[in-house]
Amino acid sequence: MAYWLMKSEPDELSISDLEKLGKARWDGVRNYQARNFLRAMAVGDEFFFYHSSCPEPGIAGIGRITEAAYPDPTALDNESHYFDAKASEAKNPWSAIDVAHVETFPKVLGLGYLKQQASLEQLPLVQKGSRLSVMPVTAGQWAAVLALR
Repeated sequence: MAYWLMKSEPDELSISDLEKLGKARWDGVRNYQARNFLRAMAVGDEFFFYHSSCPEPGIAGIGRITEAAYPDPTALDNESHYFDAKASEAKNPWSAIDVAHVETFPKVLGLGYLKQQASLEQLPLVQKGSRLSVMPVTAGQWAAVLALR
């Protein structure tokens, strides 16, 4: 099993929303490297659910991949914020996955707090210039974050 971190703005999809829904489609990724990470995910992989672009950015919980990557339908929906005029049914460069709720942390592990942890200094999230919305997490980093909750 691989581990990941995926970012979502809480006003679009929060860990609480995922908890209420049980499962949801993770779509709208429009960066090729992040998309490639989505495509590398397998059913059963787990990810840290990170709240971004909000007053308290940080890791809010854990989710699990329930369906491997498939063409992102939002790329073809001209009403969607994630519409891509270059995408077509025959050639859709974007991917989505389905995810399920695993755990909501009692408290969000804030970005500032995560940056203070020596065990996480190699985590892409805490490194300067790292802005990807999907990124891999090593088993050691996974365990280090779990120990902080």
